[in-house]
Amino acid sequence: MKRRVTFGFLLSALTVTGAVRAGHELPVYPSYYPHEIEIRTIASDAAESQLQQSKIHAYLGSELRLSGSTPDLIGAVESLGSLVTVRINPKSPYATDATTCAAAHAVARKISSNNPDVILHPYPITPLHGDYLYHADLAETAKRRLLSDTEAFPTIRDLKLKAADAAAKRLLGTEKAAPESDWDAEIGEISLPELVASAMTVINGWLVPPVARSGWYQAYLVLHDAIDAGTKERVEADLQRIQSGDFTDPVDRINLERALVTALIGDCRHVVVGYTLKREYFNIEFSAGIENIAFDSITGLNAAIFLRTVKLKDFPWNGWLRLGIDAQPASAWNPITGFSDRFGQLMWSAVADPALLPSPYDQAWMANRISEIQAAPPR
Repeated sequence: MKRRVTFGFLLSALTVTGAVRAGHELPVYPSYYPHEIEIRTIASDAAESQLQQSKIHAYLGSELRLSGSTPDLIGAVESLGSLVTVRINPKSPYATDATTCAAAHAVARKISSNNPDVILHPYPITPLHGDYLYHADLAETAKRRLLSDTEAFPTIRDLKLKAADAAAKRLLGTEKAAPESDWDAEIGEISLPELVASAMTVINGWLVPPVARSGWYQAYLVLHDAIDAGTKERVEADLQRIQSGDFTDPVDRINLERALVTALIGDCRHVVVGYTLKREYFNIEFSAGIENIAFDSITGLNAAIFLRTVKLKDFPWNGWLRLGIDAQPASAWNPITGFSDRFGQLMWSAVADPALLPSPYDQAWMANRISEIQAAPPR
């Protein structure tokens, strides 16, 4: 059993003096925001019982495995878990223009057939990314190419596979890992929430760089180290144009992003072949549970939008929210260089009050305030 760390904090209440009249609710609730939020580090093997006993309202983590079928009082949300990658060894006999893509495609088909949780998707931008619609045709073309690539060389039996780290070993299945000095293809699994968190810094309420949640930028972070020098020069030039706003209109920007991703995956030296989903659980019991759940498509429940929308069933607003997480606090607690671990990110989502928040299902920003928006221009 891991050591449990508990952190609680109170949100100060607004006190109003003067005459108070009862009898009517506000037409718009100011927030369902709880006035007390408790965050605990809980081992995954203890989280299920605490959820079922209503000792915690939600468990933020990807390691929870429920015993048997999901109980009626437990709900779940799905978000993007990881990208599965294949990297071809530059010293392998299959690292030639004629065989590199065939080798990567053979490994991709093997991974998806042995791992039901891996969704075959040979394109680095997934349907859960906010900018997927700009790349949907390219993603479909890449998948058709992979499924139709049935060249006899190489077969999966010819390839020597290895895992990039301990987390990716499960993807090998029954295959024996090749020695470190003699391998053809390396299988990797990259956590998207961790990748996004590592690419962003909080400065005065802003997340920098703003493009960190975009699928094309995450593709760059994952794949840019493996491309050749000539391609890398073009990719860096396109990246600079996008980040500096050196384009004529949104269509020009989208075409730059598409060209950048196409260059990254062009030679199959290092490619994304699929992705996994992450499931996180919460208590929906009446009346000890929670409702009105919003979550982020990439970071799941560990998002500012979750704490600003979740409603305790026992209360119309306010109340005591108890959360479990599978991560120990590890980073400094300050808004400039701290709150970089998952525990700190959750806590900062609760105590910070920025004007803008990451949009939960998009790569853009959303207002953290009630605003009046006109549906049609006045006559």
